[in-house]
Amino acid sequence: MISVICPCYNEGKNLEQFYKSLKKVLIETNKSYEILFINDGSSDESLNILKKLKLENSSIRIINLSRNFGKEAALTAGLDKALGEAIIPIDVDFQDPPYLITKFIQKWEEGYSVVLAKRIDRSSDTIFKSLSAKLFYKFHNKISDINVPEDVGDYRLISREVLNAIKLLPENQRFMKGIFSWVGFKTTTIEYKRESRHAGKSTFNVWKLWNLALEAITSFSTVPLRVWTYIGFFISFLSLSYGLFIITRTLIFGIDVPGYASLIVVILFLGGIQLIGIGVLGEYIGRIYLESKNRPVYIIESEL
Repeated sequence: MISVICPCYNEGKNLEQFYKSLKKVLIETNKSYEILFINDGSSDESLNILKKLKLENSSIRIINLSRNFGKEAALTAGLDKALGEAIIPIDVDFQDPPYLITKFIQKWEEGYSVVLAKRIDRSSDTIFKSLSAKLFYKFHNKISDINVPEDVGDYRLISREVLNAIKLLPENQRFMKGIFSWVGFKTTTIEYKRESRHAGKSTFNVWKLWNLALEAITSFSTVPLRVWTYIGFFISFLSLSYGLFIITRTLIFGIDVPGYASLIVVILFLGGIQLIGIGVLGEYIGRIYLESKNRPVYIIESEL
C-alpha cells in the first residue's frame, strides 16, 4: 500500500482540487493507497472540507491536531500514523506536482529505498528566498557531517524500512530534511520544475525560515560552538603579540601612554565577541532545555 502524507494549515482553497489531482494519479498506479491529511490547527474551513472528502473516499484518513504545531510536527504525525510500504509526503499547494508519484513508485520498484524530488527551477520563488535557500544549503553542508541535498524538500518517497529507522530518532526539535538524510539508505533523485502556489499564501515568512535554519544548524552540527574556541585562541594571540609590541616599544622609546579611544574600542570589541559567543551557547542550551522536558512533538485531538 502507498501512504501519501499531506500536512494542511489553512489550505481550504487548495484541498478539493489537490485531492482530485492526487486521486487520479494514485488510481493510475494500480496500487492500494491511503491519503493521510494532517490538519495542523487550521482556522479556515480545511477540516470541514476534509470531512466532506472523507465521505467520498474511505481511503482518506484525517489526523486533526489540537493546535498548530508547525509543519515538521505535522509531518511527524503523518509518518507515525502511515501504514503503507511506501510513504510519500507532499504539500497540498500544487508546488509539488502529484504526477511525480508514478515515477517515485517506478524507482522504488527498481530497488531504491529513497526517491528524492529535486527542484531544477525555482522561478516561482522570490529572489530572496531562492538566494537564501542556496546560501543555507551551502553553509549547512559545509559545517555539518550530514549532507542535505540542495533544492530538495520534503516531497519524496521513502520505504517502510526507512520510516522504521526515522522512528528511532526521538528528538523533539525536528528538522525533517536533516533526519531524512541522516538515516541514509539507497537513494536516487528525480528532477522537476517547481510551480507557483495554486491558491492562498505561504505561512513561511522570513522569521520562520530563519528559525528553521537555526534548528537545522544546531541539530546537525556543533561547529558554531567549536569555532569560539578558535576565535578565543586567535584573539589571545593578537593580545599577546600586541602586549609584547608595547613592552618592546616602551623599553626602547620610553613610557607608553595608551589612548582612551583605542582602549574603548578594544573593550567594546571583546564585549561584543563575548556576547555573540554566549548567544550561540544559549541557542544550544535552549534546545537541550526543550529536549529535556520530553514533551510530545504533537497532540492529536481527533482521528477519522
